[in-house]
Amino acid sequence: MFYSLRNRLIVAFVLLFVLAFGALSILLFNQSRSIIRSYIESSALEKMDEYGSYIDMVQTQTYDLASLVFNSSTTDEWDDAVSDPALTDGEKMLAHLKMSKFLTQTTTSYSSVSSVSLYRREGMWVSMNNQVVKDGAFLGQEWYKNFTTQSVRWLAAHTDDVEIRVNNNTHPVVSMLMPIGTFEPAQAKVSLKVNVSADYFLEPLNRIHLGGSGTIYLLDQNGSPLLSQADYDTRMETQSEVKAVQDGWRKQGVIYFTNAKGQDQIMVYKKLSLNGWMLVGFVSERDLYAQLFNLRDSIVLLAALLLLLSLFIAFWLSHGITKPLSRLVSSMRHVQRGDFDSAESRLPPAGDVRNEVGFATATFRNMVGRLRHHIRNEFELKLLRQQAEYKALLMQINPHFMFNTLELLSSLAMQKRTDDTVAVIESLGKMLRFSLKINDDLIGLREELKYVRDYAMILQIRFGDRLRLTIEEDGNLEHVTVVKFILQPLIENAVKFAYAHQAEARVAVEARRADGRIALIVADNGPGMDELQRRRLLELADAARPEQALNGGDRQIGLGNVLARCRLYYGSLFEVRIASSEGEGTRIELILPVQEALRHVPIADRG
Repeated sequence: MFYSLRNRLIVAFVLLFVLAFGALSILLFNQSRSIIRSYIESSALEKMDEYGSYIDMVQTQTYDLASLVFNSSTTDEWDDAVSDPALTDGEKMLAHLKMSKFLTQTTTSYSSVSSVSLYRREGMWVSMNNQVVKDGAFLGQEWYKNFTTQSVRWLAAHTDDVEIRVNNNTHPVVSMLMPIGTFEPAQAKVSLKVNVSADYFLEPLNRIHLGGSGTIYLLDQNGSPLLSQADYDTRMETQSEVKAVQDGWRKQGVIYFTNAKGQDQIMVYKKLSLNGWMLVGFVSERDLYAQLFNLRDSIVLLAALLLLLSLFIAFWLSHGITKPLSRLVSSMRHVQRGDFDSAESRLPPAGDVRNEVGFATATFRNMVGRLRHHIRNEFELKLLRQQAEYKALLMQINPHFMFNTLELLSSLAMQKRTDDTVAVIESLGKMLRFSLKINDDLIGLREELKYVRDYAMILQIRFGDRLRLTIEEDGNLEHVTVVKFILQPLIENAVKFAYAHQAEARVAVEARRADGRIALIVADNGPGMDELQRRRLLELADAARPEQALNGGDRQIGLGNVLARCRLYYGSLFEVRIASSEGEGTRIELILPVQEALRHVPIADRG
């Protein structure tokens, strides 16, 4: 019976099927592992890069706050008052309370900072919310000793006594230390400690996934964990790899190694730029490819079952395989062209085909669904990244006028010009309340002009008759909305350049509506520029990008920031015009599309 042609054909068909299916399974497994490995590596490094930018932002805010306290005249006056033996205890207490109020006001401008404290070597400290404590216990604490003797400026996650007292917060914090009045901690009489909640670092880090159980750690320059991730101490076998990476010249990469237990491990790392910190992630290959291994076992099991079933249904398969396979191939061609709807419509209905082709069809249908879902997620991530870039640009606007305004208030107070002082404080309060609304991308043009008028009032008091600043409106601007904070940086630049080169600075601001567009114009009587400089500035304006404005430094915060935000939001609907000549000032004109309240520029029209 075995020698019959039908039986031999069945055996040959079964053998060929099993061999082909087995080879395809092995190839699919190896190729899938290679693809998954490449995707996981690139995805992990990309997410580490995003988190690294977030860490740099938090560190920059911390350094900015510390620099503000370090360079503040309020700090110097407080130190002089406390160090003066001629002053009474009551006068010194007033100086402490004034310093505490300054720390409280300063901290409100930095969302990432939890608390700020000043420690004096004689055994007392001052913090926010009128906290003045004479307690020298901190002098014997490890962090203070390491700071004064070894200049250890960053502390890993720890419980801070001041944080508990000021904010009733028992959660760990990460702290930055800085000497006041000197650059050497060992010589400082006063030390500044800025606390940032460890959760501020840990929560976004926990959202970065590496496999099913992989963990990413934030390490300092010595390779020690900065956050409350106690399980890092159990990875003693990885210390040599971490040390080798820290000593190496590469900024990021992926390393494969075998631990002491013989397990294949993957280490993904990225070095951060500011403080020598490093992100390190560990995951086992078994965990990373767990689903793939399960798929391989399922394929092997399915192949064994199909081997038995094929002896009984070989003839039925020969009839039922051609049509669904052709539809599957047709569907694949549509997937190749990116037409997922047509591809799914050409697949056989789920459950109609109950054989190997049916399994392949179901798997392909699932793959098409996942691919569609992945593309949709990538699109949403792109939109979120665009929104994050816009928010970063918006938060980058550094209110340079704040320092000048504070100095102006001090001068007015010394001159006993009470009315001017009150007027400046009221205008500054309105501007600060307006600037804290960072969740609104668009505001009414009238609100923007009101903000500019408050700013102009402060400038007018500051410069007096030496400044002539006019603001004019033309057309129906009642319900028009624009991107916020686009006029004040331009006015600030115009006043700065005009006043630096002229005895009297003249700045004209105009907002008008015509032909379905909004024109915002800022003109000054500054030194102007030649034609080559004007063309070069226009070329830079056309090429304005968020990353250039974010990395350009303080010199780019004005015009560069405004142009980058306008291009990010309006796209090709935004236009900038610059008219200038040497000795005749500069005129900058921003052309925006008219947007009424509760309307937005469609994404497809942003260019």
